[in-house]
Amino acid sequence: MNNGNLNSIEPTCYVIGSMSMGNEVFKPKKDDFVIAADGGYTNLQKLGIKPNLLIGDFDSLDVIPKGEKIIQLPKEKNDTDTIYAVKLGIDKGYKKIVIYGGIGGRLDHTIANIQTLAYIAKQGARGFLIADGIIITAIKNSKIEFPTNSKGIISVFCNGSSAEGVYLTGLKYSLVNATLTSDTPLGVSNEFTDSESSVSVKSGMLIIMWNK
Repeated sequence: MNNGNLNSIEPTCYVIGSMSMGNEVFKPKKDDFVIAADGGYTNLQKLGIKPNLLIGDFDSLDVIPKGEKIIQLPKEKNDTDTIYAVKLGIDKGYKKIVIYGGIGGRLDHTIANIQTLAYIAKQGARGFLIADGIIITAIKNSKIEFPTNSKGIISVFCNGSSAEGVYLTGLKYSLVNATLTSDTPLGVSNEFTDSESSVSVKSGMLIIMWNK
């Protein structure tokens, strides 16, 4: 299974969180679905984008906007606003989930959003967390490919006890049928070259981050 790439043209569910989006912008298409997670509504207002749905416990936004389709969540709950929104997107059939406004601020929230990428991968979908020129994704028993114009640093981390059958091809430092573990950051600070490149894993989960 190819886990897909960010630039694929398939319909996308966008989840907008309350952390800073920096200079990130996006233009949803007709078949896309945009969910504002609580304070992410403010980020959308700045971009002039109206969400298809606004969800949250509204501890970040402080007020409940009028004229929007809203799902109000309790303040005490097991799911974060972001993963609740992701689950809604997956339930609607979306296989590509892009999260903006999910990096920075509280470190625990950033880690929670990276874990949310792992949840998306386990559902057979693909998720991307984007902010400040960085893209993060997760793949499970799968592969992701990069074009020749990719530049900068790429890092690959094991998510779980181990990831087996890891291949890094077309990068400065290659791996062939390697095993990565969660206690040794072997895949940190690799680099793109002028070649097409890919990251794949036969068994396990990888977190991958690179420069946009």
